[in-house]
Amino acid sequence: MKIKPLLDRVVLKPTEIEETTKSGFILTSASQEKPQFSEVVAVGPGGVVDGKDVEMYVHVGDKVIAGKYSGTEVKVDDVEYTIVRQSDILAIVE
Repeated sequence: MKIKPLLDRVVLKPTEIEETTKSGFILTSASQEKPQFSEVVAVGPGGVVDGKDVEMYVHVGDKVIAGKYSGTEVKVDDVEYTIVRQSDILAIVE
């Protein structure tokens, strides 16, 4: 199955987070936070949203930082994705 976002939506795949701290402590899955770093896997076409033209600035493959609690989480073929508006993306990591 493939996810194709509409308008100004972007599909993000969270990057894997380390399961041990720098000091060597192993974290349980319950104590791990939702990762803020993600990879863009699909981008909508942009267009008119709320009466304003929206140009898409992110591209597939970009590494980005998104708001911690933004978007909608979905699971497709046992892979978790987050669908956010482009405006929920805070920065592109270079």
